[in-house]
Amino acid sequence: MVCKMRVVAGELGGRKIVAPDGTSTRPTTDRVREAIFNSLGSSGILHGALVVDLFAGSGAVGIEALSRGAERCVFVERDRNALYALEANLQTLDLSDRSKVISSDAMAVAPSLDCDLVFADPPYDFDAWDRLLGLIRADLFVAESGRPISCPAEWLVTRQKKYGRTFVTFLERSDPSAPQ
Repeated sequence: MVCKMRVVAGELGGRKIVAPDGTSTRPTTDRVREAIFNSLGSSGILHGALVVDLFAGSGAVGIEALSRGAERCVFVERDRNALYALEANLQTLDLSDRSKVISSDAMAVAPSLDCDLVFADPPYDFDAWDRLLGLIRADLFVAESGRPISCPAEWLVTRQKKYGRTFVTFLERSDPSAPQ
């Protein structure tokens, strides 16, 4: 494992986190995480929220959410090296009691996760956004991708911005009262 990232802000701001070696995961950069959470911070949605970090990798995004006021985070990851890094980060930052780690495929577990907000950072070649969004049981979804994503009609893109090679897309369910 390589220490190359830090928690950007919040109660754990400045603390170092590790990422797995290799190319099986693509850690979210500090700059992208800062932009995502600055946008979310102004809405107040993180305070006390239950969040899910799909394709969690090292857990940097979910850890940032916990640092900035989320109550709990469920991390979903299937890569063994990433799971080691994730578990080490949660233990080092004393977040195990506010976290749950699920070692599974994100698509398989997504329908069973009730939460306020979902983050998803799959591999850049991921092309099943419509299917994934159809499985999500939250009203707010933040996606990181290598290109602009399309979404089903029940979701609205509220913001999309490119940071280097990364597109960050904020989506809201178009009718939050509709059955999920």
